[in-house]
Amino acid sequence: MVNFFKNLFSNLFLFFILIIIIQNSNTKNKVNLIIDETINLPVSFIIGTSFISGSIIGSFFSAKNLIKEPN
Repeated sequence: MVNFFKNLFSNLFLFFILIIIIQNSNTKNKVNLIIDETINLPVSFIIGTSFISGSIIGSFFSAKNLIKEPN
């Protein structure tokens, strides 16, 4: 559980750095969701948030939990 919180805080730190760096980005695009489209967002923001959210979701699963030992 400690590793999860360490990963969460490091990803939040990366997210805040991402917000600061992206302010001067000119290339924007919409994300097509199943229900609707988003507003124009910088491409680097879309890529960065998908990487960070994948890292947070991946921290839920560790190799110990995925590999079952035989009885």
